Amino acid sequence: MIDSHTGGMPTRVILDGGPDLGTGPLAERAMRLATDYEPFYKSVLLEPRGQPGMVGALLVAPSDPACAAGVIYFDADAVLGMCGHGTIGLGVTLAHLGRIDIGTHRIETPAGEVAIDLKDANTVQVTNVESRLVHHAVTVEPEGYGPVTGDVAYGGNWFFIVDPSPIPVTPENIRPLTDMAIAIRAACLARQLGGETGQPVDHVIFQRSSPNSGVHSRNFVLCPDDEYDRSPCGTGSSARLACLAASGCLSAGEEIIQESVIGSAYRLSYQPGPGGGIVPRLTGQAHIMAETTLVFAENDPFRMGIMR
Repeated sequence: MIDSHTGGMPTRVILDGGPDLGTGPLAERAMRLATDYEPFYKSVLLEPRGQPGMVGALLVAPSDPACAAGVIYFDADAVLGMCGHGTIGLGVTLAHLGRIDIGTHRIETPAGEVAIDLKDANTVQVTNVESRLVHHAVTVEPEGYGPVTGDVAYGGNWFFIVDPSPIPVTPENIRPLTDMAIAIRAACLARQLGGETGQPVDHVIFQRSSPNSGVHSRNFVLCPDDEYDRSPCGTGSSARLACLAASGCLSAGEEIIQESVIGSAYRLSYQPGPGGGIVPRLTGQAHIMAETTLVFAENDPFRMGIMR
């Protein structure tokens, strides 16, 4: 197992020892992980073994042998379709292991194939799955707050994006931002807002301008486990690019810098997609933190993690 962080957001790549999910499409194997092996993936990420915000990346054999790897992402609450920061961390991890070299490689995820371009030992550009705006300017009424209007968009996961944020996006406001985002997601779920075929909103984004020169904007992203993304969120940035493209605020090929609430950054751009959406590109850096083996001792009262 190898731990890395991408802009402060941790990724735990599981090299072996995971459950046998069989063969076939990754979306089906991810569903097996979600339904049949929930105790396993939670135990990998919950304290005391894991840490808040950590995302797991279970390496599996790809369905397409032309792919460098297959991967299923999950956090402490849910199995994910795709993870941008995790894919940057995975690219750096595979390079650290000597499994890939500088250049472009295909990675298979439950959301579809993505491409990574390994620039150096720490820098990865991800070409994500096609992303799209689904609903523009939808108003919800989160309990305890006034009406909030935002866009529903897809970037590999499902997002409700509020721009501009009603709360300043600063580290000092992480707690109130988290509380409001949780209430907004609950309101979205109550209204059954989400994808065209009923996929629920699982992330919430607050966008605001950044005080830093040359930075397009700053975001706060709530993940399914109610933790905030320390990175600018790759799938969230992809969904945001789809909104900017749909509104005519950003042209194809134009590059911007997106900053997270703690100041880490991605470089973002897009090209038109074959299905009418956009194909996002995001570039960020990851750093290896640890190489280790997890131990699940039978006499450990918290071997399956601390449940709250």
